Amino acid sequence: MMNCVIIDDEHLARDIIRRYIENIPYLNLIAECSNAYEAFAVLETHHVDLLFLDIQMPDISGIKLLESVENYPYIIFTTAYAEYAVEGFEKNAVDYLLKPIAPERFLKAVSKAKELYNLKTKKTQETERDYMFVKVEYQTVKIKFVDILYIEGLKDYVKIFTKNGMILTLLNIKAILAKLPKSNFVRVHKSYIVSVSAIEKIERNRIIFGNTRIPIGDSYKDDFLKHTI
Repeated sequence: MMNCVIIDDEHLARDIIRRYIENIPYLNLIAECSNAYEAFAVLETHHVDLLFLDIQMPDISGIKLLESVENYPYIIFTTAYAEYAVEGFEKNAVDYLLKPIAPERFLKAVSKAKELYNLKTKKTQETERDYMFVKVEYQTVKIKFVDILYIEGLKDYVKIFTKNGMILTLLNIKAILAKLPKSNFVRVHKSYIVSVSAIEKIERNRIIFGNTRIPIGDSYKDDFLKHTI
């Protein structure tokens, strides 16, 4: 769900945007503001992901409001004046909607905002989480990513080789790869995933972990090189 706020001095414009929002399941309207003063108070006290912001408003314009707010959320500008488009996009707006706003154009704009929001959320989760849980027989075991050296796939099982030993879990190699942060783990062979930061040496088409030699498959070589160059 994305928490959103409408900021527009026109009552009719707020009504139309509210009606559109009510038809989109991933949007949660938390406030409607008729001027920048009200909006500033909402932004100071609530978590907001998306603003539907009119540019031309009395006293303080939508652009001036953004200039007074640090780390403002995603913006979709709503205005009757096309000449403000350039200035709006300079504020990194997701989109710019001209009034009267057509429903299909509104949907396109919020879909773009949702895509950006999902991407940002995924990156944040990958950055914050430094571990995963896997099932080992009748237990669920926590494994820190920093402890993983490499992973070997065996049909419906994988062997996770860590600094503290080997863990066998009922997962295929594709499923385990989805749990790992893409910034440090890369598949180098149909049967192997390696932690790039744990690599000791690369010798021709092999990766070396102590006495272990892991082959680099031809179809995986380019992706692996992107992580090491």
